Amino acid sequence: MDFDTIVVGGGHAGIEASMAVARLGFSVLLITQNLDTIGKLSCNPAIGGLAKGNMVREIDALGGQMGAIIDRTMIQFRVLNRSRGPAVQAPRAQADKLAYQVRAKQVLEGEKNLTLFQDTVVDLLYDSSEQNVAGVVTARGKRFSAQTVIVSTGTFLNGRIFIGEYMAENGRIAEPAAQGLERALQHLGFRMGRMKTGTPARVMRRSIDFGKVTPQFGDDEIIPFSYENRAIEQEQVQCYITYTTEETHRIIDDNMERSPLYSGLIVGSGPRYCPSIEDKVVKFPDRTRHQIFIEPEGLSTQEMYLNGISSSLPEDVQERFIHTIPGLEQVEIVRPGYAVEYDHIDPSQLYPTLEAKMLRGLYIVGQTNGTSGYEEAAGQGLVAGINAARAMRGEEPFILTRAEAYIGVLVDDLVTLGTREPYRMFTSRAEHRMNLRADSSDLRLFEKAYRVGMHGEDAWERFLEKRDTIEEIKELLRRRYVSETELDLLTDDRGSLGPRIVGKNFYKVLKSPDVTITDLARLEPAIVNGRPTEWLRQVELDIKYEGYVAREQKMVARFQKMESVRIPREFNYDTLKGLSNEAREKFKAIRPMSVGQASRISGVRNSDVSILMLTLARTPRPDPAA
Repeated sequence: MDFDTIVVGGGHAGIEASMAVARLGFSVLLITQNLDTIGKLSCNPAIGGLAKGNMVREIDALGGQMGAIIDRTMIQFRVLNRSRGPAVQAPRAQADKLAYQVRAKQVLEGEKNLTLFQDTVVDLLYDSSEQNVAGVVTARGKRFSAQTVIVSTGTFLNGRIFIGEYMAENGRIAEPAAQGLERALQHLGFRMGRMKTGTPARVMRRSIDFGKVTPQFGDDEIIPFSYENRAIEQEQVQCYITYTTEETHRIIDDNMERSPLYSGLIVGSGPRYCPSIEDKVVKFPDRTRHQIFIEPEGLSTQEMYLNGISSSLPEDVQERFIHTIPGLEQVEIVRPGYAVEYDHIDPSQLYPTLEAKMLRGLYIVGQTNGTSGYEEAAGQGLVAGINAARAMRGEEPFILTRAEAYIGVLVDDLVTLGTREPYRMFTSRAEHRMNLRADSSDLRLFEKAYRVGMHGEDAWERFLEKRDTIEEIKELLRRRYVSETELDLLTDDRGSLGPRIVGKNFYKVLKSPDVTITDLARLEPAIVNGRPTEWLRQVELDIKYEGYVAREQKMVARFQKMESVRIPREFNYDTLKGLSNEAREKFKAIRPMSVGQASRISGVRNSDVSILMLTLARTPRPDPAA
């Protein structure tokens, strides 16, 4: 073989996949159409957000790259939902768009087991007799062989962009689509469809009337995404908020027949939770305005991103409606908004390892699977990369469950349920949100990643220091009691806590919503002792929400019981007597890897799951690696 693994595409999924395989000791070739656009933030120049920020921290805990890259290139940081509970809080960072992709390329170039190559992959090589992938063919006729291939083509697979009546075969504006590979996937038997996403216009900073928009500041404290970093010192830029007007909506409505979304030019499914401004006007006719975030694209450019008004209307219409928005009346538009339509596969044709069911060694990740978002793509790329390496070693699959990670929820939803629209992660998709807090990602996942080889000994020692320190702080809080003389020191403008806490240990006192760990540190400075603020915050959240977590853990235990019952890959469902026809068909199509996954397939009844479990219990020693 020329290489152990070939990764097709240099987006966020491709970066994580190639780095994971390379760090696990295998030779990797990453082929992308343009080496200068590796890691490009195609749409919004930001990383993180609700549930997405949790995934970035999970990626970092698993040995991925996204958290470290955004820590180096962020220009504003905020924790979203600070006023709500910790289960739905999430970090988000505005990125310097150019700096992010430069850093991403540097990371890849610095990996000794990884080779970069600029070309377009148009076909797959495989051994039809053994149904194993064998390599790829490029547009320039190069043939590269490999044991495993990871496809991460993003919006470029047979991509097409739309700006009103204008149409071009592009994956991004002015960047050619990747054509040919979709035919190879169809030939293998993949069910395929079209999806659509979009992006708004970019405008010049100098032409904005800042007297008419509201500034939005970053948080005073920046919490690093990467656990390698204990603090980040970064001067932050301002973002701004404005709103559409009734006149904006009138212009859009009057020109709706010129939108490719409504004229019939676009047939792909669009994102329900990130709609275009045309969709907003049509679907919410009673709304008189919609919020727009004006966000810098970076420190080295005056371009600003208009978050909230993605559009594929003709350029003259875009110019007219943008000029009705407060602060943007005289704005210079340097890049128009546009829609992009592209091919994707039905992800239910993949195993939870993201390996294709019809061809061993072929993994498919990112928007090619029907997802949207940088973070969703990166998480899939990491899972596929680790599993490709483990498959080449003959080791058991690396599978994250829904109780362990948002990434586990993402992959399970895709391969069990499929998707008919661009899939975006939300906190509401996870049943165990309290367990999946952003601050606890390393305690959940770091050791698992270390055991498979994704972390070195130095990183492991730093993790042990944090884990041990958190336990030391908790033990100190259990041993330390509140004396009567200290009661006044816990009294401030929130009012006295009263004698009810006298004689109680700090651990129990911290469960009160009126007490913070900072309050207790005034009485016992040894709690802080130079430790990172985030570690102290994690201790506080662990203690305050201990009861909720304990209840969730009982649910998780029941869930893991079902997940632990593995189903052999070649299990014969036709032998199951009493199974409904619908369940039999879906089991044969999805080929679930566990009883837990089987139970989540739509249309499967509890009685079907019971029959499956009874049969498996009678089956002698199924192969756990199957």
